[in-house]
Amino acid sequence: MDRLRQRADFLAVANGARVNSPAFVLQSRGRDDSGPIRIGFTVTKKNGNAPERNRIRRRLRELVKRLDPVSMQPHHDYVLVGRRDALSRGFATMLDDLRIAFAKPARHTHKGRGSKSSPTTDGLKPGPAPATSRKPD
Repeated sequence: MDRLRQRADFLAVANGARVNSPAFVLQSRGRDDSGPIRIGFTVTKKNGNAPERNRIRRRLRELVKRLDPVSMQPHHDYVLVGRRDALSRGFATMLDDLRIAFAKPARHTHKGRGSKSSPTTDGLKPGPAPATSRKPD
C-alpha cells in the first residue's frame, strides 16, 4: 500500500465516490493501471490548530494500519478526510466505522464546474450568438 502525495491525485479522488462517517469521509476512485492501493490523508484548517490536525491525521493513519488490506479494492485510490469528531471518538468505534465504510457501497458524486441549469443536447449552456461583422458598402 502506497501513500498519495501529489495534489493532482487528491483532486482526482475528490471527484470519485464517498462514504460519510462522524469522524471522517472516505473518498475513493478506481484506476486503470495495475499499481498498488494508494491512500492519502487530509485534515482541513477548520478542524483546529496544527497539533489537533496532526493528532487527527495520526489517528487516521493508525486506523489504516490496523485495517485488513483485503477489505480495500485493488487498483483504487483512497483519501480519508478527517473531521473534528476524530479527536473525541473512541478508536475501536472509528475502526468499526472504517470497516463499514469500506464494505458499504459508496455514494457516487460528480462535481461539476457549471451552474445547475437544465441540460442541453450537447451538455453545454447556450451562449450568445456569434457576432457577425459587416463591411460597410
